[in-house]
Amino acid sequence: MSTQLSERIVNMATSATLAMAAKTRELRAEGKDIIGLSLGEPDFNTPDFIKDAAIQAINDNYNSYTPVDGYVALKEAVITKFKRDNNLTYTLPQIVVSTGAKQSLANIAMVLLDDGDEVILPCPYWVSYGDIVKLAEGTPVEVKTSIDNDFKMTAAQLEAAITPQTKMIWFSSPCNPSGSLYSKKELEALAEVVLKYPNIYVVSDEIYEHINYTGKAHASMAAIPGMFDRTITVNGVSKAFAMTGWRIGYIGAPDWIARACNKMQGQITSGANCIAQRAVITALNAEPSSVKYMIDEFKIRRDLVLDLLNGIEGFKTNIPEGAFYVFPNVSAFFGKTFRGKTINNATDFSLYLLEEALVATVTGDAFGNPDCIRISYAASQEQIIEAIKRIKEVLA
Repeated sequence: MSTQLSERIVNMATSATLAMAAKTRELRAEGKDIIGLSLGEPDFNTPDFIKDAAIQAINDNYNSYTPVDGYVALKEAVITKFKRDNNLTYTLPQIVVSTGAKQSLANIAMVLLDDGDEVILPCPYWVSYGDIVKLAEGTPVEVKTSIDNDFKMTAAQLEAAITPQTKMIWFSSPCNPSGSLYSKKELEALAEVVLKYPNIYVVSDEIYEHINYTGKAHASMAAIPGMFDRTITVNGVSKAFAMTGWRIGYIGAPDWIARACNKMQGQITSGANCIAQRAVITALNAEPSSVKYMIDEFKIRRDLVLDLLNGIEGFKTNIPEGAFYVFPNVSAFFGKTFRGKTINNATDFSLYLLEEALVATVTGDAFGNPDCIRISYAASQEQIIEAIKRIKEVLA
């Protein structure tokens, strides 16, 4: 029956992070002690004050269909958050709440891209960007970056990648998978290029915004002079508030784009979960300092991971300034044979670590960088120490 499937689904890649998670579950079911450093999911519980708001919503009988673009009270909380944290002034029609930031991204692609439109993706990029763009009949254009430049696209690289077909630029800051963070000055340089081209729009994915170790304020592309009407800011509560399973994301966008996303969502899922929305109102109205304890712990783990990896010859690392990933270059291992297995690329390396060290990571191939692997440190310090000890042993 597979011959009856659409070309759309046959040509779509499976999410590498979800595939690795499935493989990890499979091995655990066989009784193997797998340490998971593959998923982009905080290992903290959702804060109690947010859970209490959800319980209150249940007791208050929130159980009906929600407005397609979100409760007004939640949209107001999003507006408050954007003003407080990003110095961005949005109005109610410019906010659309979705079932996770991934749906927000899919909405944007579906309403703005036509066949042949190009989307510039600085590599490495989040695993689903490319396939979301392709699903909307767009063409991903990868811009290679280097660990030596902290995996950040320069203004000159952006300029060189632009063609008459360029419609959008998608990037995340802090970045998944590299943890790289664009400074205000770096965004200004990119904006200077974008502003030369009146028909190019930017998707700024800021889902890791609060997981920032620099001590400096987060810089938003939409806050750069001239960029507010050219930027769609995507955010959500999954990472900073440890609410991955609550599935709430949102955008701030020019109203004509927001209206289009609202229209698209109305035909796909309609409004997001009522209880989750009520809980997120409480989350967004809280000061970001309410989750600082998580960020402090992530920073300790980042430093621990880097220290331990630097003790293994062949790993090349930089210092990520945000998110909870390191993205080491492992190309020094390519062509080598360990325990009878030859490592030809990052995918081989990642699978070798899973099968021999019982440590789950993700190949950089999935993120547009075939020389690296992604290691998530959303795990306890004890697990991190044991995982990297195992890695070192199987590479000895």
